[in-house]
Amino acid sequence: MAAPAATELAWEAVIGLETHVQLGTNSKIFTSASTAYGDDPNTHIDPVVCGLPGTLPVLNQKVLEYAVKAAMALNLNIAEHSKFDRKQYFYPDLPKNYQISQFDEPIAEEGWIEVEVAEKGKDTYLKKIGIERLHMEEDAGKLVHAGSDRLAGSTHSLVDYNRAGVALAEIVSKPDLRNGREAAEYASEIRRIMRYLGVSDGNMQEGSLRCDVNISVRRGPDAPFGTKVEIKNMNSFSAIQKACEYEIQRQIKAYETGEPIVQETRLWDESKQLTKSMRSKEGASDYRYFPDPDLGPIEVSIDQREAWRSELPELPSAKRHRYANALGLSQYDARVLTDERSMAQYFETVVAAGADAKLSANWITGDIAAYVNSNRLNFDALAFRPEQLAEMVKLIDSGKISGKIAKEILPELLEKGGSPKAIVDERGLGMISDPAAITAIVEELLAAHPDEVEAFRGGKNKLQGFFVGQLMKKTGGKADPKLANQILSMKLKG
Repeated sequence: MAAPAATELAWEAVIGLETHVQLGTNSKIFTSASTAYGDDPNTHIDPVVCGLPGTLPVLNQKVLEYAVKAAMALNLNIAEHSKFDRKQYFYPDLPKNYQISQFDEPIAEEGWIEVEVAEKGKDTYLKKIGIERLHMEEDAGKLVHAGSDRLAGSTHSLVDYNRAGVALAEIVSKPDLRNGREAAEYASEIRRIMRYLGVSDGNMQEGSLRCDVNISVRRGPDAPFGTKVEIKNMNSFSAIQKACEYEIQRQIKAYETGEPIVQETRLWDESKQLTKSMRSKEGASDYRYFPDPDLGPIEVSIDQREAWRSELPELPSAKRHRYANALGLSQYDARVLTDERSMAQYFETVVAAGADAKLSANWITGDIAAYVNSNRLNFDALAFRPEQLAEMVKLIDSGKISGKIAKEILPELLEKGGSPKAIVDERGLGMISDPAAITAIVEELLAAHPDEVEAFRGGKNKLQGFFVGQLMKKTGGKADPKLANQILSMKLKG
């Protein structure tokens, strides 16, 4: 059978991400100017930030440490020698009229991460995404367009240099992503890893993590890459996914109707749910890189690398595997529990205190997570400490209290903390598990409802649920459900 013609092959998207991570240092990459967010414009600048004559940049040691740790967590190879370059990047929010970055000798190259791609209604799968490089660079400032909420229609623009010179790690993926969901999951995993490391807060609303998507389409997996388009202005993982999905369809339609695809930078318009052309895309030759003459080469010794490596925490992917394989949790539970490091630590402390892993996971990902989210807290700030949750889980697991009783006392515990056992003992909320006591209550109920008993014995088996409800109502939900059902079944059958 002949191979199908090229026009019969399905379109395939080829996507790569450039992720800019703001490193969480107190001072900027080459100067001691503050990195505090939200202060008055142009209050965190100095002669180095402005590039005044006679000033010299000095690399912030903490920036190098954070960049190397980030690279290690992404399985990148750390360069023994790297350097800084000047990138001729002429924008009004760069006071020096060039950006200090890394070009041909970055701090790290050739890595990968594993992402778990989950989407409602579809099978979850794991995918290994290659990472081309990580390099350090300084951020630009911010333009504020006055007279309109966007550049179009504004009467003038103001420049805030507070962000200029803030340290960034730019992470460049390989073109291994094939759809918007994979792109969003990849970006989410990068953010998760950076937050686990403590090298960035990853706050997308404040610009601490920004993603540019490079995307093209081609006819089948063996066809050459198509013309690449870059998409900017995405401040959420949802926007990344939707922008990719829109752009894939736009490019396919253009090719099929004979419209040329040009190399350009486009913006994602969230209000209209589409991409719009912004400018033609520069190439590396347009930047005219050359080694920065004011900064010497960077050398990271083997001893220093290993010392930093020893400080890395267990990362989200490793935790997901461990929770599923060693603790028997579902993929979903493992994914939710590891999304934030504070939640994972809370869960592990609960389990270490002897509580059942699955039951603990249910409480943490359900009622407790809902409370944390609605009150904009994190698990570190909870009054209900993990050891106290472990105590409550063990009370349920041993049959001392029911899940219903636990739900009743949980709001108070979340607000104030305290011992679940002490509350149960003080208020007499313990489970009734004495067979004689439950038998007496059952017999009383059957005597009070002779018609229902007769109907049950006539074949209406569902009436057992009625008696269970009556029993729980009479005991305030404290009767041991398993024992109560056994005794009810025996007594109802006569």
